[in-house]
Amino acid sequence: MFMHTFYRLFLICPWLLPLLSFGQLPAPKPIFPTPLSPRIANYQIKVSLNPVTKRLTGQQTLTWHNTSNDVIRELQFHLYLNAFKDRNSTFMRESGGQLRGDYIDSDDKDAWGWTNLKSMKVKGGEALVWQFIQPDDLNTDDRTVIRVPLSTPLGPGQSITLDMAFDAKLPKIFARTGFSRDFFLVGQWFPKIGVYEPAGTRYARQGQWNCHQFHAHSEFYADYGVYDVDITTPKEFWVEATGLMQGEVMHKNGTKTLRYHAEDVVDFAWTASPRFQEATSQWKHVKITVLLQPEHADQAERHIDAAKAALAYFDKHLGKYPFPNLTIVDPPVHAMGAAGMEYPTFITAGTVWQIPKGIRMPETVTVHEFGHQYFMQLLASNEFEEAWLDEGFNQYYEGRIMDETYGPKTSAADLFGYRIGDLENSRDGYVHLDNPAIGPSFGNTWQLPDTYYGVLTYSKTATWLRTLEGLLGRKIMDEIMQTYFQRWQFKHPNANSFIAIVNEIAPARTGFRYGNDMNWFFDQVLYGDNVCDYKLVSVASKKQGKQYTSTVRIDRLGDARMPVDVLLHFADGKELMLFWDGKGRTKTFTVTEPAELIRAEADPKQKLYIDTNFNNNSLTRQPTSAPAAKYAAKVLFWIQNWLHWLAWLA
Repeated sequence: MFMHTFYRLFLICPWLLPLLSFGQLPAPKPIFPTPLSPRIANYQIKVSLNPVTKRLTGQQTLTWHNTSNDVIRELQFHLYLNAFKDRNSTFMRESGGQLRGDYIDSDDKDAWGWTNLKSMKVKGGEALVWQFIQPDDLNTDDRTVIRVPLSTPLGPGQSITLDMAFDAKLPKIFARTGFSRDFFLVGQWFPKIGVYEPAGTRYARQGQWNCHQFHAHSEFYADYGVYDVDITTPKEFWVEATGLMQGEVMHKNGTKTLRYHAEDVVDFAWTASPRFQEATSQWKHVKITVLLQPEHADQAERHIDAAKAALAYFDKHLGKYPFPNLTIVDPPVHAMGAAGMEYPTFITAGTVWQIPKGIRMPETVTVHEFGHQYFMQLLASNEFEEAWLDEGFNQYYEGRIMDETYGPKTSAADLFGYRIGDLENSRDGYVHLDNPAIGPSFGNTWQLPDTYYGVLTYSKTATWLRTLEGLLGRKIMDEIMQTYFQRWQFKHPNANSFIAIVNEIAPARTGFRYGNDMNWFFDQVLYGDNVCDYKLVSVASKKQGKQYTSTVRIDRLGDARMPVDVLLHFADGKELMLFWDGKGRTKTFTVTEPAELIRAEADPKQKLYIDTNFNNNSLTRQPTSAPAAKYAAKVLFWIQNWLHWLAWLA
């Protein structure tokens, strides 16, 4: 009781800290001798966690640099935790109080969260006032964005330093951030400045703040900066965070303060819990730390091996991971709303007790969330407006990494005779939609068709990227992706950034096989809702003298127009590859050969991975029921064994 009283006194009076400390925190050590990014925002934050009240008390000094040629007359900030303030926030209205199958208990007063910005002033100068704005939906009950008018405008090249005081109540975890029992995942927790986009940045025709409200189906967008964060918690809590720990000081009141330093990052998150068990490993220059729940300790190597596979693959095929560390957090089952999330150098995974090795959930989540270090962090795309540039690209690489590491037919699952690959799983998510033409991947994320956000941004994008790879070849695709990464890292790319590089490389490397540019492709798969489906309709072969005249008919059932290869198999073993531009509704090929035509395949190498029906892509002149019978037997075998396994678990 005495210690809790003393601790509460410290939260109210943080100036007591020097009287209660053992030692002093060291000055931060630089990570990169030369900055990698523009470093537009520099944060110095001191925050204390009260695990009893689930509250944060914070002081923040922000230095923001105007790197544009514009005169800035106001600043804009995100107060993300206000999304969980009540039922009337835009996030809650759009989500209905749920995310990825996890729900908020709206009747539990402790479940709600908020941010209270107590004061803001120019360092050594005037106090500033602010007002809540709703730039996206005019919902006056939403409190996730503020504008701060400046009485003295900020000229080009000038900087402003602001001192802020805030406190926050963490929500009960159901959507990425908050608490569950004694586990804390603290994300989007501080007043965070928006992105000022000068004319020519992404789609900005004139200088503008890009500072969206917190929506149910979108994530985040921020500028690069430097973070120095002091985190105070009870001494028994294990703490990890974005960046590198610089030092730790123990206090006489039963708390401790840890200092973290991060450079060239777009965000800062941290976790705290007394229950973590640590496992560490090394990959080249990267120290990998996994914080596991005790009941998941035997899965440490699964997380580590997956992280190493991802590090090696990205290093070889895309670009170097520049940071010296990676932290993987394993949330408890009762906090699964925080699983599967990404922050710079810091990701959350997700698993359950005794999960079989054939169900590769720990590996898949680790690979996927690490991939965001590239498509969210090193390439700071706008996840509010173009989520596909992050989630879709990342899903594509997840499939490549998982398929290469664990097998193209077994990388997602390999259990009791049921096998499926990761890229195959992504494709299934898209092609088995009740309506694959429901909408494009492109567009403001919160305005995509209701309930289709995940499929359109993740699965469909991964599938059309795999289709682009099929048309161009893996070597050319890698050249495109490496050029995109090298040219746009530590910047804010958009769709035009990527398409321009495709058009720069693909036509020349393919001998202009598909035209002078690939705009026709993106018009259909990114900006459009065209559905791809080519069907092999008929195969015939008639002997005429010593020769056989054979005909093959292929139809375009969907509205997508894609180039199609057609492979003919003859009785003498000869194969003949034909090509159709795929633009018409039907195409009939007629060939004369010494041998009878026995089989034909449309798109035999499955270059058109976005084709919604592979089953109608081939025909044999003497059909057999063997493939169907074999497939049916395999399904029945899997169902039977799955039921046996469930019975064993029960």
